[in-house]
Amino acid sequence: SPQYLESFFLFTDDAKHLVPNKMRDFFCTINLDQEEVFRTQVVEKSLSPYFGEEFYFEIPRTFQWLSFYIYDKSVLQKDLRIGKVSIKKDDLCNYTGKENWFMLQPVDSNSEVQGKVHLELKLNELITDNGSVCQQLVVHIKECHGLPLINGQNCDPYATVSLVGPSRNDQKKTKVKKKTSNPQFNETFYFEVTRSSSYTKKSQFQVEEEDIEKLEVRVDIWNNGNLVQDVFLGEIKVPVKVLRNDSFQAWYLLQPRENGNKSSKSDDLGSLRLNICYTEDCVLPSEYYTSLRNLLLKSSDVQPISASAAYILSEVCRDKCDAILPLVRLLLHHHKLVPFVAAVAELDLRDTQEANTVFRGNSLATRCVDEMMKIVGKHYLKVTLKPVIDEICESPKPCEIDPIKLREGDNVEINMENLRYYVDKVFREIVRSSISCPTLMCDVFYSLRHLAAKRFPNDPHVQYSAVSSFVFLRFFAVAVVSPHTFHLRPHHPDVQTSRTLTLISKAIQTLGSWGSLTKSKLSSFKETFMCEFFKTFQEEKFTESVKKFLDDVSSTESKEPSGLSEPVHLKEGEMYKRAQGRTRIGKKNFKKRWFCLTSREFTYHKQQDKEPIFTIPIKNILAVEKLDESSFNKKNMFQVLHGEKPLYIQANNCVEASEWIEALCRVTRCNQKRLSFYHPSAFLNGNWLCCKATIENTVGCARCTADVPADTQIEIDGDRETERIYSLFTINMSKLQKFEEACGSIAVYQGPRKEPDDYSNFTIEDSVATFHTLKQIIDIVEKLNESHEKYRKKRSSSAKYGSE
Repeated sequence: SPQYLESFFLFTDDAKHLVPNKMRDFFCTINLDQEEVFRTQVVEKSLSPYFGEEFYFEIPRTFQWLSFYIYDKSVLQKDLRIGKVSIKKDDLCNYTGKENWFMLQPVDSNSEVQGKVHLELKLNELITDNGSVCQQLVVHIKECHGLPLINGQNCDPYATVSLVGPSRNDQKKTKVKKKTSNPQFNETFYFEVTRSSSYTKKSQFQVEEEDIEKLEVRVDIWNNGNLVQDVFLGEIKVPVKVLRNDSFQAWYLLQPRENGNKSSKSDDLGSLRLNICYTEDCVLPSEYYTSLRNLLLKSSDVQPISASAAYILSEVCRDKCDAILPLVRLLLHHHKLVPFVAAVAELDLRDTQEANTVFRGNSLATRCVDEMMKIVGKHYLKVTLKPVIDEICESPKPCEIDPIKLREGDNVEINMENLRYYVDKVFREIVRSSISCPTLMCDVFYSLRHLAAKRFPNDPHVQYSAVSSFVFLRFFAVAVVSPHTFHLRPHHPDVQTSRTLTLISKAIQTLGSWGSLTKSKLSSFKETFMCEFFKTFQEEKFTESVKKFLDDVSSTESKEPSGLSEPVHLKEGEMYKRAQGRTRIGKKNFKKRWFCLTSREFTYHKQQDKEPIFTIPIKNILAVEKLDESSFNKKNMFQVLHGEKPLYIQANNCVEASEWIEALCRVTRCNQKRLSFYHPSAFLNGNWLCCKATIENTVGCARCTADVPADTQIEIDGDRETERIYSLFTINMSKLQKFEEACGSIAVYQGPRKEPDDYSNFTIEDSVATFHTLKQIIDIVEKLNESHEKYRKKRSSSAKYGSE
């Protein structure tokens, strides 16, 4: 059956006119329903804070609302929620892919809901003592799932069940369930439905419309506050008339109260600018994609390259970025990227007239290389730049050398020395890093270098500029100026640090081009102060370093893989772990620890940058699985099974838990002693909570989850990328058909028509070959449309009545 996979790419831009109208410290959280999954840094002393942070994440559970909360940071008291933006899941498609300003709404407890409730409803026919027939409504409230945390803890939920009409409101209440987000109620309530006086006996009883037209079942979920006020968690309403004489059960998503979140003063709170990209992929079983995948993968063999399926994809997509990411990932996954980049780069060079403009535009070739470097070069950037970027961000020295931007008391000579120190350090790290450059990047650079030299045989510098335009200008310089987007820093740097990084980035771009420029180096600066700064550099020394580095990273000589010479850093972060009881007197409580995963070991530390307290070699990990919430009444838990007792860990939210499980599973997939069965709950008080077995080392009672891809450095799902490419072809079907008509017309009339056509922007070098590929694409897409439609019908026919 198909998988339904959802993901978000979010850019939190800025907020304006926030209340109170005073300079305050603000931050923004991103929530799935009521669960916080990300938080921006605090922007200090501002009325219109600029957050400027990007977040990409897979969505591991069902949700109703994507919410953004603006907080006023408080030192001594609880942070104050100023307002929120909440977008219903069904409405996300209206905002995706574009920038929008949203008015902040007030935060009202009646509108803060998440989770769902499982109900069974039935109408029974009863004969009363006086012989008359009436209806009895039976409401069986089974369970709830995914209720929110209250003040960071699992709630104590109970439900009220009411039958509500114009002249009645009968209410009954369940027992309170302690410390759980997934309460099992399993309680049944009976309500008599009164008959109207017009009722007469019938052989076949039918519910009369007028009796139940205005009756509804209402279920409210509450958190029992004990000594404080109970907190509303959500409600659902089901009209009794939908039952007729049937009984049915369904899951219902909890809804806010009707009066919730309505305020006449909601306009006063300010507004938030967001760019949201939400994607939902229905990924069919792999065999459905064979034809499309094969057609895309043979693109580099097609002559001319402009007649290939991959090139046509980039031609028909209005925003080339949409096409390039899934295309690069698919070609990477199947080891077909290098020949494709070489083929499109050759086409690019054919249109390049001057050697000093090689690979400077935003062409298909340059964008493919950009995306490849972002995917493949993550670890390379980390080992090369992270230590020096951390130093700059954590203990910044003043580096402003622009006389116009100098503040009172600034010493330009000292600032220039500071900047020189940082530039030297960053440059030194880069030119020493060639041994860590991934082989795939080296292969691409080798190919680009030789193609450029072949195109401009009389220019000795072009072989260097072809590589430096990528590795310096589009890779290192970009990572220096925005380290947060490359995961070198957790947040967007502050204004002063950003300015320092911008100056360093400019310097690195210039130094990187010194190995390939023929004209005077200093004439390339618009700013006089940068010319002055670069007069302190010894040109020949830097030029030689750059050339040697560019030679090394564009060589095909085999390097020692960086994954073997040092462990690959995969993930780190703060979570809670349960004491493992390795000592007899040790407490079995939960403690906050810093966790670190590399390709060699999984460790936890008392604090970041401290020595590890506990280490598990990757080869010793037997399984990584979710842990039932019932074990410790805590959400977002997972377990790492190794030689000793299981390590129980609680992540901060569902996205984080899912990412850790996936990363751990991926790096341990090839372990020879992996378990086939595990216990989904904990061993407490002498037995396993899941299967009640009393022997601690007994075989697990549940099968371990399916394997995940083994590649630890590049996480790619080939079927999902092919599905995305299919979606892009579907959206652009009318363009594909116009393209096909254009090729047919050119083939018949031996050349394009004189008057301008819709297809004047298409690249058509060989109309017959392009027509042939287009016909194949259209046929394959139409077949996939049929398969999707079949699954859609199957899914809708199997869905039960309910609001989920």
